[in-house]
Amino acid sequence: MEEKTINKRLLSLDVLRGITVAGMILVNNTGTCGYNYAPFRHASWNGFTPADLVFPMFIFLMGISTYISLKKYASQKTQAVKKIIKRSVLLIVIGILMEVLIMFFNEGVDLNLSNLRLMGVMQRLGICYGFTAILSLYVPHKHFLKIAFSILLGYFFIQLMGDGFEKTPENIIGIIDRAILGESHVYLQGKQFVDPEGLLSTLPAIAQVMIGFICGKRLIENKNLQQKMLFLYAFGAMLLIVGYLFSYSCPINKRLWSPSFVLVTSGVASLLLALLVNILDVKLQKKWAVFFEAFGANPLVLYITASILAPFLKVFDVHQVLFNNILNPLFGNYFGSFMYGALFLIFLWGLGYILLKKRIYIKL
Repeated sequence: MEEKTINKRLLSLDVLRGITVAGMILVNNTGTCGYNYAPFRHASWNGFTPADLVFPMFIFLMGISTYISLKKYASQKTQAVKKIIKRSVLLIVIGILMEVLIMFFNEGVDLNLSNLRLMGVMQRLGICYGFTAILSLYVPHKHFLKIAFSILLGYFFIQLMGDGFEKTPENIIGIIDRAILGESHVYLQGKQFVDPEGLLSTLPAIAQVMIGFICGKRLIENKNLQQKMLFLYAFGAMLLIVGYLFSYSCPINKRLWSPSFVLVTSGVASLLLALLVNILDVKLQKKWAVFFEAFGANPLVLYITASILAPFLKVFDVHQVLFNNILNPLFGNYFGSFMYGALFLIFLWGLGYILLKKRIYIKL
């Protein structure tokens, strides 16, 4: 295979980002009507389903994007820090405002902010991005993998110290989150013992962004497409094997964002990215990817829109009206509920496609 050099962004990155965002939206809405296929449900505790892969894959891809976006600021650290802090704060504030808006849809003008959940998907993204991006400006990148593994081991030992793998009120992860955030400000006011996007479990998520950052560095610095692909395959296989072996002493658990969960999902993300590099950037088979490219071009905007629109539609019982009168009679309980999520996804795709065709890219 002759050497191919690319100076522009890999299409495979945008497509995989689009796949993960589309997956996040689909997973969040396929069970809206009360029925849901097992692959679209999160694991109740240990183990993982396809639904559990989408968010960590987005976290991993954020690491790649962080390297790409900061590469041009190598000699402008002060300017870079300002941009990083601004973006991190923006993501966190948007996340909190989303929680307020969702509470308003559910409770009306009498919403009680004393029960406001402080952490969430956007807040985790903001913290992970900010920490990794600033660290990348002052710490040699060759140390990133060691730092990431050190964070994962440190988190593992914290779990070992205090029933950190058990679904009980004594779980140290939940105890620390409740102590810092307050019990009324964690997911379901602590009724599930741990917040799936809690403060302490954001530590291993930071490690996952750092692992993605290392992949981004290797992808951009290596100009040969075949070598990019081989690196991703080898790196992904290593993470997957190590994570699976580690799971015998450290269960794979999304709610806890356990170290084995980070390694396994990062391995899957790396392998899937390698496959897409081969299909899209080497073989140039691109037509099928248009659907996901629309999501990948404006991922956070479409995710935020979906997260706000979905509870808004619930207020007016749109989901039940569609399900009871059209989808259930046509498709039955489970497929009908799935079709509601699919129709919701197609509507969001329409918005994304319009933005893509007009070359509108909204960066947060």
